[in-house]
Amino acid sequence: MVQKDKGAWAWVPVLYFTQGLPYVLVVTVSVIMYKKLGVSNEDIGLYTSLLYLPWVLKPLWSPFVDLKSTKRNWFLAMQLLIAIALLGVGLTLPTNMFFISSLACFWMAAFASATNDIASDGYYMLGLTEKKQSFFVGMRSTFYRLAMVTGEGLIVVLAGFLENKYGDNTKAWSITMSAAAFLMLIMTVTNFFVTPKYESENGINNEKATGFLEVFSSFFKKPGIGIALAFILTYRLGESQLVKMASPFLLDTPDKGGLGYSTEQLGTIFGTAGVIFLSIGGILGGILISKDGLKKWMLPMVLSLNLPNILYAVLAFTNTTNIYAVTATVIFEKFGYGFGFAAFLMYLIYIADGKSKTSHYAIATGFMALGMMLPGMISGYMQQWLGYDGFFIWVVIAALPALLLLKFITYPADFGKKTAVPNE
Repeated sequence: MVQKDKGAWAWVPVLYFTQGLPYVLVVTVSVIMYKKLGVSNEDIGLYTSLLYLPWVLKPLWSPFVDLKSTKRNWFLAMQLLIAIALLGVGLTLPTNMFFISSLACFWMAAFASATNDIASDGYYMLGLTEKKQSFFVGMRSTFYRLAMVTGEGLIVVLAGFLENKYGDNTKAWSITMSAAAFLMLIMTVTNFFVTPKYESENGINNEKATGFLEVFSSFFKKPGIGIALAFILTYRLGESQLVKMASPFLLDTPDKGGLGYSTEQLGTIFGTAGVIFLSIGGILGGILISKDGLKKWMLPMVLSLNLPNILYAVLAFTNTTNIYAVTATVIFEKFGYGFGFAAFLMYLIYIADGKSKTSHYAIATGFMALGMMLPGMISGYMQQWLGYDGFFIWVVIAALPALLLLKFITYPADFGKKTAVPNE
């Protein structure tokens, strides 16, 4: 074992870039890929939303990661498995059963990615002193966001370039996903060399397995937990559906109600301006909550998450394809999402506060993922039923449950004041 904080300037950026990359590939890039390969919006919404399930369920096997072997062994093994799974996606795309086969590989990548999250976060808390944990939270968030830029931007742009070069979307995306697998392998090897061995092979465990059921049940005994969970599940009811259909909307041809954008254009807009303003919104939200407390900003942040979605409805009703109008829409939506998500994260921290806060936060984030998965599953069916214009109006209306529940949830007005909001 080595001293805490050793080599953190090297391993924190690499570890959290490696954590963000598979998530964006599984959750976001898969949507774009399947759209370009001719999969229907209904199937895209349903099956790519089901890929959230490992992040919903990860609290159930997090104690196993804590009790067996070391966090470093776990995340290195999971990162290698992700690289293999992504290569599997690339190799199965040219086959006749590409949809089922590639989804199976994405499922493998999703479970490995969720487990990698558990091990990486555990390693972060184990390998750094409390002071350094706070110090490096900004770098951790920054490199996670850079992974988002790489996935939504560079990798999608690469796919678009190859589509134009070969005139064959299947070949283009097969090469792209194989390249993503190679990048993941490089990151795994890099993590092997830059992450010190903070634990012995027997592991360092702070929680007893026998206490897990008690910790789990105590979460559901918190005062007002029913209303709190309803709020968590509905907070992103509209956004969880929009995020699945925004890319198909931009990619679909005008005769189908879409805007007819190319893959390269989509990658450039979402991967650069989109991610930059998402980050700016999240940082600003964290600063304002730490300055004034959660109560003052909860309503404005719920509204900021949902009101920009009206702009998508405007694009759909007017069939506006102007690049500036589309980019502005993405910028406002991503900024609003980042800004609004800051309040959501702080509320999750409040719900988890108290004894067993680490385990309770994992459970709360599992419900957060469930709130993304279930609405996303029906998003394609809603879009096909209502058309893109009606769908985006529905997305705006879906903000109402969370707004109504605001009257019933309770939390200290100054909660979060002068504390940092983590961005992930």
